[in-house]
Amino acid sequence: MTDTAAPIERTLILVKPDGVRRGLVGEVVRRVEAKGYSLVAAELRTADDALLAAHYAEHLGKSFYQPLVDFMASGPVLAIVAEGQRVIEAFRLLAGATDPTVAAPGTIRGDLGRDWGVAVQQNLVHGSDSPESAAREIALWFPTL
Repeated sequence: MTDTAAPIERTLILVKPDGVRRGLVGEVVRRVEAKGYSLVAAELRTADDALLAAHYAEHLGKSFYQPLVDFMASGPVLAIVAEGQRVIEAFRLLAGATDPTVAAPGTIRGDLGRDWGVAVQQNLVHGSDSPESAAREIALWFPTL
């Protein structure tokens, strides 16, 4: 019999400043662990300008870039590296649509997100969107991993 299990991968998850301010860190971590994924690293920190510039480099010059960077620097962020089979895809599904108003019930954003009448960067969590992004983002936030 051939082993067809998906390879183990890692993803970066960020509980954004709005999630930290609202005390939702534990609920996000609970949902990740309940899904069967392992936490490899976690750190509560306030991101500096250099880290945010590198993290969001692909958005430089876009109209939402500076408001996003300002928001992400507005308070502590919980940075997490999670590991498991298909964790990148699974966490993005668990997070839900980026707009909390239309995110499906049962997702983090659908259950916990709010429409603040502001740009959708205040949507509780970030998850890497591909293995390449995950590797790049993890190296930025956790350079010793």
